Formats: sequence, C-alpha cells, structure tokens
Amino acid sequence: MNNDISSYLDKFDDQTVQRFYSIHELIFDSTSNKIDEKLWAKLPSYYVEDKFIRIIPFKDHINIEANAVLLYKKELSEYKITPKGMLQIFHNQPIPIKVLGEIFKKTLQ
Repeated sequence: MNNDISSYLDKFDDQTVQRFYSIHELIFDSTSNKIDEKLWAKLPSYYVEDKFIRIIPFKDHINIEANAVLLYKKELSEYKITPKGMLQIFHNQPIPIKVLGEIFKKTLQ
C-alpha cells in the first residue's frame, strides 16, 4: 500500500482500517491492469489510466466512489447510495464483496 494512504489511515480506528483493507484488496483483485494508487484531494484513489475508484473512510461508514455503482443499484438496495452516486457501507452492514468485485471490474475495464 502507498505510504501516503497508510499514513492517512492512521487517524481511524481498527474496524474502519480493517474494512478499508478488505475493500482495497478487492480493487486490486478486480483487474490485472497496473493500478496507480495515490491520494487525490486527500482521498485514497485508485487509477487505471483515466478510470478511478475512491475509498473514503469515515468514523461509522465507508463511501465508495466508482462509476459502475449505479449499474448495481438493485443489488445494493440494502445500502445507501448518495445523490452523487457514492455507495455508503455502514460498519454495521456486511461488505457486499461479490457486487463490489463486479463494480470494480466494470469501473476499471
């Protein structure tokens, strides 16, 4: 993991960091393309050329910004999707691993 992103995560509790790492791993498993990992506007961001995914941790949830989120709205009906199309996964909800894998694959292809 990028040192800037590791340092960024230092301010979060263990549960948030563990959930972040689970999602981070899914991103890297979703493509064989080289992923450029960096902070963009102080937010952990993952790029393949001009396509990107952002994981934005908060105290009680994690937001995921990926272009393909809205394509899976039906499968994510138990989760909140913001007006800007970000998926919110609260810490009391399971991470939708299978659906996120599909979202990440479609976003980064």
